[in-house]
Amino acid sequence: MSEPVKAIVTGASGFVGPYLIEHLASMGDDVIGVGSVDGPDLLDTAGWESMLSDVAPDVVYHLAGWSDVGDSWQNPHRTFRINAEGTMNVLLGARPIPGVRVVLVSSADVYGTVMPDELPLTENSRVKPRSPYGASKEAAEAIARQFHRGYGVNTIIARPFNHMGAGQSVNFAAPAFARKIAESERDGGGTVTHGDLSPRRDILDVRDVVRAYRLLAEKGAPGSTYNICSGVDTQMTEVLGMLISQARVPIRTLTDPDLIRPIELAVHRGSYDRLHAATGWSPRIPLSDTLTEVLVHARTMLAGQPTTQQEPT
Repeated sequence: MSEPVKAIVTGASGFVGPYLIEHLASMGDDVIGVGSVDGPDLLDTAGWESMLSDVAPDVVYHLAGWSDVGDSWQNPHRTFRINAEGTMNVLLGARPIPGVRVVLVSSADVYGTVMPDELPLTENSRVKPRSPYGASKEAAEAIARQFHRGYGVNTIIARPFNHMGAGQSVNFAAPAFARKIAESERDGGGTVTHGDLSPRRDILDVRDVVRAYRLLAEKGAPGSTYNICSGVDTQMTEVLGMLISQARVPIRTLTDPDLIRPIELAVHRGSYDRLHAATGWSPRIPLSDTLTEVLVHARTMLAGQPTTQQEPT
């Protein structure tokens, strides 16, 4: 894959999909993005067989699926079907295509609850998902491995850890903080509410993540699994602090009990040694730069919206 290739990206209308499409195009690849509106439903077996047969891609990047970990608790059946059965349908469509590579985007959530003495997490660490979402991703991985062993499909599993960037949903912490800071700047002051900020997370820029996806399609070993992570854990207090340090007005912070989760993982950190050995990849973009872009994006999204009443001081 040193030369440009024909690639399909599922989940093209999500947060990561457009970043991957932009990166692949910059590398000269012929890219077709398949989103929730312009492509087959993940549960449409015949639809994926037809589309992949027509396109005959060299690589399929399978990003599409159920991504809301919290909502998976209320929708376990649908989460499992979309992520596990949906992966099977994409693989069934890819199976007849000679030499095709399928990069399955899984999640570090498959590792579940871990203790500090289990860190850093490697691809050999035990998977023990706690959420329905994590279980669905573990199942998707098992299906991908079976397709490699049983059908000879060149499947490669990517396990990204936390990643962020401009355009990410405010359902995630950093974009939510940035949105509140931007609103406070617009309104002349305000408060950022938050939950427990003591957890430490392994955080990457989304652009580093999509760069890893293409390198895995090119150099990853079929049937293998690769962590994509920074190898550093950052406390969420630091994340909020880096954003507030760039605010144009004084910002107050306030703990909201409703935002505190009943169970919170204290620390999460991975090792990307296997990925580096296979591809030479390492993270390039500092977290501070990523957070700057997240805040700039939040300001841009608020531009032109009416000012709300300032909170009393």
